[in-house]
Amino acid sequence: MCLSVSMESDIFRALADPTRRTVFEKLAVGGMNASDLRRGMTISQPAMSQHLAVLRSAGLVRERREGRFVNYEVDPAGLVRIGQWLARYRAYWPRRIDDLKALLKDMDQ
Repeated sequence: MCLSVSMESDIFRALADPTRRTVFEKLAVGGMNASDLRRGMTISQPAMSQHLAVLRSAGLVRERREGRFVNYEVDPAGLVRIGQWLARYRAYWPRRIDDLKALLKDMDQ
C-alpha cells in the first residue's frame, strides 16, 4: 500500500519540529498525560496541546481518557505508515553500500 503525498507530508511536517519529535519520543517510551509530557521541558500547556494536536492530526498519536485525565500514546498505525515509506528505500541502500565497498576496495589497492 502506498502512502498519499498528503499523508506523508503531514507525518514529516509533524516530526520536523524538534519539540514534537521530543514529545513523540517520550510517548514512544510509554503513554502519559500532557503534564507528564511537559516535565523537563520549557513549554506552556497551550503550546503542548497544540503540538499534541498536530501529532494527532498526522496520525502519530492517539488519546485515551481516564477519568479527568487524557493520556496520550503513540498510534501504531502511524508507525506502520512511517515503515511503509521507509520500505520503499530499503532495497536501494544495500546496493549503494556494496558499490561503496567496491569503490573503497579499488581505492585501497
